[in-house]
Amino acid sequence: MVPLTDPDTLAKFNHALGQWRFTGYITWEAIARRWVEDNLEGWTTRAVAEEMWRHFETGGRIDEIRETRPEWTEYRYHYDFRIQFADRLVYVETLLIEDEPNDPTIHVVSIHDA
Repeated sequence: MVPLTDPDTLAKFNHALGQWRFTGYITWEAIARRWVEDNLEGWTTRAVAEEMWRHFETGGRIDEIRETRPEWTEYRYHYDFRIQFADRLVYVETLLIEDEPNDPTIHVVSIHDA
C-alpha cells in the first residue's frame, strides 16, 4: 500500500470530500450502501461521507492502489480509506471520478470491516 501524496490528486479529493453534504459528490455502489445500512447502526451514507472528509481534513491516510481488476481497469487507481467508527476499523474503497476535471467526485465501491 502506498499513501496518496500527489498534490493534484489530493486537491481533487479535498474538493470532492469538501462537498460531502451535497448530493452527487460522494456516490455509492448499492452493495456498499447496504453494508452501511446493515452494519453501521445509526450511520447513513451521508454521515460516513462526512467521516471520510474529517479523516482527510485531519491528515488521515488514503492509500493509492494501482487498479488491476478487469471490471475496474478503466481507472488507473482506486483509493482506500481506513476509518475508525467507535470500536470498528472500517475499510472504504473508492474511485476518483474525473468526468468534469474541475469538479471531481468520489464513488464508494466497497466498504467492510478492516
